[in-house]
Amino acid sequence: MDILLTYGLALALALPLGLFMVRLMEAPASRVTAGLLRACGVDAARGMSWRAYVGALLGTNVIVGLVALATYLLQGGLPLNPDGIANLRWDTAVHTMASFITNTNQQHYSGQSGLSYLSQMLGITALQIFTPAVGFAALFAVLRGLRGDAHLGNYFLDVTRGAALLTVSAAVLALLLTWQGVPSTFAGARTATLVQPQTVEGQAVTTQTIPVGPVAPMVAIKQLGTNGGGWYGPNSTVPLENPTPLSNLLETVSIILFPLVLVVATGRFLRRPRFGLVLMGVMSVLSAALTLGAVLAERMPNAALTGLSALGPNMEGKEVRLGADATALWAALTTQTSNGSVNGMLDSFTPLGGLVPQLGMFLNDVYGGIGVGLINMLVFVILTVFVAGLMVGRTPELFGRKIEAPEIKLASLILLLQPLLVLGFTALALANPAVTANSNPGFHGLSQVLYEYNSAFANNGSGFEGLGDNTPWWNLSCALVLLLARFLPIVGPLAIAGLLAAKRAAPEGSGTLRVDTPVFAGMLLSVMLLLQLLNFAPALVLGPVAEKMTLNTVKDVTK
Repeated sequence: MDILLTYGLALALALPLGLFMVRLMEAPASRVTAGLLRACGVDAARGMSWRAYVGALLGTNVIVGLVALATYLLQGGLPLNPDGIANLRWDTAVHTMASFITNTNQQHYSGQSGLSYLSQMLGITALQIFTPAVGFAALFAVLRGLRGDAHLGNYFLDVTRGAALLTVSAAVLALLLTWQGVPSTFAGARTATLVQPQTVEGQAVTTQTIPVGPVAPMVAIKQLGTNGGGWYGPNSTVPLENPTPLSNLLETVSIILFPLVLVVATGRFLRRPRFGLVLMGVMSVLSAALTLGAVLAERMPNAALTGLSALGPNMEGKEVRLGADATALWAALTTQTSNGSVNGMLDSFTPLGGLVPQLGMFLNDVYGGIGVGLINMLVFVILTVFVAGLMVGRTPELFGRKIEAPEIKLASLILLLQPLLVLGFTALALANPAVTANSNPGFHGLSQVLYEYNSAFANNGSGFEGLGDNTPWWNLSCALVLLLARFLPIVGPLAIAGLLAAKRAAPEGSGTLRVDTPVFAGMLLSVMLLLQLLNFAPALVLGPVAEKMTLNTVKDVTK
């Protein structure tokens, strides 16, 4: 019931918001927006070519990233640091900057003890508004190219609109979370007296320090912006970040809300609503399959605890107050999008339960991150149209524009980037055990390493936390994957959109390949599964599948 309520509520909110977003992106700039941009030296009415759009996108990201990096490195001497938190180590700062400038929020530090309030707000929360807004902008630029507009829009206007919508939405959610008990204060950490004193290393411990801060605004935008991460290291597993069943529902719905909004908006913006339904259908079928797989896997007993615990669902690494189903649902949705926040520990999932998040990130377009998930899906649409054209012996076309060698080369390079980076860096890490620092040398250890790079490439940020990842190797190698995986798959489709926009559209006739039919939806689904998942099948067999078979063998022997 909770699962159906989550999907139903998200879709009910997405429909009006999607229509509103189309009106917002189609309208000319308001006087206020135009005035603000003019004060910054930007003409809001001036359209951009794809090259100018890419230049503006990359330039602003470089500037914002450097400001964030400086904040992390100097936070110890900056204001809003009531707990006296020291500067981040340089490699951790580089990774944190790369992580948050790419909408990933992969954390190799513990949020509540690693960053000052200023770093949390300026270097984290501000980026959690800016980076999804960049995704918004990139998607609508690609859509303008696909429908043949003379230019791809104005990057600065698109980002401003995306940021404004996210800010207002996050403010509403932050108020709701504050109402539910999530901290929202600038006061320093609180000290509580333990009900039952403890003895640690021979010393009596009678008090506990509880970090607080402006948690609710950060949680709101990290959920709505498919950012992920959390104020606290264990994210929404911590009761302070997710205190009630209602807060858990609100945060779960928020994971998929704006990805659904953009799917609704895409069909209307392209003036092809049936094509939007095809995209929604394909994504929803995959989402339902992955969610069902995660829930069923976590309802099974933990084979590693056979004979040591009561029968029932796998509760290792989960909050009893949330239960197995709600934790599995969150894990499935957070990796279908690029969110990556958690309300339970993924490293403690069953082998097949841990397989589901890997699959969601390998696909990287089941709803996906804000903007970029749909861009990835549109790349697969182009490849599917090309394959279909080869099958029937016709020149492939999309919306009346021919898809030729330059577009296919770019789409193919985007597709090949993922196995190159994920499998390449996984092999390098496993070949050098001294830098791997995983807690399990067996099949699960391979899954830990694979998951870390998979999460980095998918701009997801979740992780199997048995991995000792706050080291120069992990920080710098993941930073490289993060940056390449964020910006190349945005620049490539923008170039494709620019090339297609420059072509003359041919009138659609009886021989035109329709991309808004159930047949095309089935073919799109097949191409996605064949091209994407087969790349990673051997690694998955050596990881979670082998781990599952081993546990079954041990279970049979102990009977």
